Amino acid sequence: VQLQASGGGLVQAGASLKLSCAASGRTLSHYTVGWFRQTPGKEREFVALISSTPGRTSFGDAVKGRFTVSRDNAKNTVYLEMNSLKPEDTAVYYCAVTELLASAWADHYAYWGQGTQVTVSS
Repeated sequence: VQLQASGGGLVQAGASLKLSCAASGRTLSHYTVGWFRQTPGKEREFVALISSTPGRTSFGDAVKGRFTVSRDNAKNTVYLEMNSLKPEDTAVYYCAVTELLASAWADHYAYWGQGTQVTVSS
């Protein structure tokens, strides 16, 4: 499965952004889709996931209450909506898929998109 993450950009603190993860080659609804982020010198951090079981979502502690994740099966796309952005949310954001029902471990994800840069200024 090929994944294309998009929607990143430069915003001010408090703003919102909506990232997209579009898939080709496979039906995305058959997989759990995770979002991770990474800054230079650090390991990838779990942000959110939406499982192949409809409606099940999970979020990292740093983003709970501010980010939401959703699917549009007709568009074979998963979205990460980020609200009340903070400078510490600055990172490259990646989407990835796993056949597991849910996992916050990056090593469990077999396919990754190329990443999209999110920069939040103070």
